[in-house]
Amino acid sequence: MDFLGIADEEFIRQDVPMTKQEIRILSLVKAQIAPDAVIYDIGAGTGSLSIEAARLAPKGEVYAIERSSEGINLIRANAANFAVTNMQVIQAEAPDGLADLPEADAILIGGSGSRLPEILETVTPKLKQTGRLVLNCITVQTLMQCIEFMRQHSDIYIYEAIQVQVTRLQQVGTYDMAKANNPIYIVKRER
Repeated sequence: MDFLGIADEEFIRQDVPMTKQEIRILSLVKAQIAPDAVIYDIGAGTGSLSIEAARLAPKGEVYAIERSSEGINLIRANAANFAVTNMQVIQAEAPDGLADLPEADAILIGGSGSRLPEILETVTPKLKQTGRLVLNCITVQTLMQCIEFMRQHSDIYIYEAIQVQVTRLQQVGTYDMAKANNPIYIVKRER
């Protein structure tokens, strides 16, 4: 198994959103990815989560779903850069592109394109009985949609939510100044 937590600078990024290192680490730990896991990464962006998941599951398969052509190109470039071969890249706006995928051990959702309720309805029956769903929500509205869905399905899921704020020190002359990243809500659901 490869180490967890590739430095952000090692990914080819351009202007496509990327899940930062500390959030990737926490999200993947919450997902509890086994070496033979089947994983979806919905709203894969640059593929940073997909690539880390693929490295954790060398005998498994990762399905990176992304709607933008620029993102698809970056996912492929990053997969080649990290020699990841157990990943399929799918250009689709979820929930499109999910119907023919096998049942998943872990589903990661980073971007939903304002279609989160539809995506959650689609992935719920695709998640294995012991599977985990991990959502990274940057807006309060997305978090509330997620919690509302989970409460409506409380007979199926147990969930937990945490809010993470990562701040790094940046040297400014002879001083060190705190530079904060956006806070992220990480929501984990399991059956």
